[in-house]
Amino acid sequence: MSHPLFHAGSAGRMIAAPAGAGNRHDAPSARGGRHCGGHIMTTEDGRTECDPRWSRIVHRDKGADGLFWYSVTSTHVYCRPSCPSRLARPENTRIHDTIAEARATGARPCRRCDPDAASSEAGRDARIVRACRLIEASDAPPTLAALAGAIGLSPGHFQRVFTKATGLSPRQYAEACRSGRLREALRAAPSVTEAIYAAGYGSSSRFYEKADRLLGMKPRSLRAGAQAERLRFAVGDCSLGAILVASSDRGIVAILLGDDPDGLVRDLQDRFPRAELVGGDRAYENLVAQVVGFVEAPRIGLALPVDIRGTVFQQRVWNALREIPAGGTVTYTEIARRIGAPAAVRAVANACGANALAVAIPCHRVIRHDGALSGYRWGVARKESLLAREKP
Repeated sequence: MSHPLFHAGSAGRMIAAPAGAGNRHDAPSARGGRHCGGHIMTTEDGRTECDPRWSRIVHRDKGADGLFWYSVTSTHVYCRPSCPSRLARPENTRIHDTIAEARATGARPCRRCDPDAASSEAGRDARIVRACRLIEASDAPPTLAALAGAIGLSPGHFQRVFTKATGLSPRQYAEACRSGRLREALRAAPSVTEAIYAAGYGSSSRFYEKADRLLGMKPRSLRAGAQAERLRFAVGDCSLGAILVASSDRGIVAILLGDDPDGLVRDLQDRFPRAELVGGDRAYENLVAQVVGFVEAPRIGLALPVDIRGTVFQQRVWNALREIPAGGTVTYTEIARRIGAPAAVRAVANACGANALAVAIPCHRVIRHDGALSGYRWGVARKESLLAREKP
């Protein structure tokens, strides 16, 4: 059976050699097999080395875990593709689309890669995604017990695995979803009161208790396009070039890096088009100096409040980024998995690009699957420099 991710005919059967190929594609190899389009093909069944999944096993590709499994006839075990054990000979290897097929061979699970645990992890991630969809579809935040029961976990266990996967507790995730609906409603509803009820709040009094924290500003200010918001800012220099720091009353809203100070100011204006931008005084310059010190030595941490603004998805990504320790790196794929959206790798990259808090939200610690340092809003050279200075 060929794997659904690959072209029909590319796996599990021999591709006919082109006309005129002669003995070049049909000559026995030194190992007793035959060539298949330039690849060695075993005489026994002619499948494994012509299957494109074999290359992923050879390279121990963690991204293939959960997509397929393989069993080894000589050791009578089955494994996941990233298994660190010594590579089996292809003629002794059988590739399976499901873990049930691997078990049906009579093989036992490998003790090193624990393929059954990998399957359980994939199932857990799927349940977390389902919980996210349930929260997003609910007008009022579902109770912890209701969510846990819907996906078949105990409330305590569900709370732990959900928080680990998304970076938010179920209640925080529900509040972020409702905040997103409220922002949309405030721009469209005839009044603030109607927007409050449209977003799922049972009473306006309960909403106003937490409005500033949810929106980062007064509801009427958001409805008016943030005309009443005042942001202080200042531009300075650091070893990475020009740096702009901007703050609201709640904390730092932007740390921007670049070569052109005027360009950084224009970037700030584009991000907050209707806010009133006020140049910082001498006291504010001291705050900027603290931020510069943090950029120069990220391991010291930033002991200043930040005012993080973004969509629900962006906040999930940014919270996951803040969990990456200085000196560490993860891939975009891993971040997508951690937030419970394993297929949203491109969206994760876009969220990293939308980050306005350089270093404070360390999107520079996210790298490509092949280890390349691509995709940094403020330039790959700065990304490389930041990672270098974070090394222990």
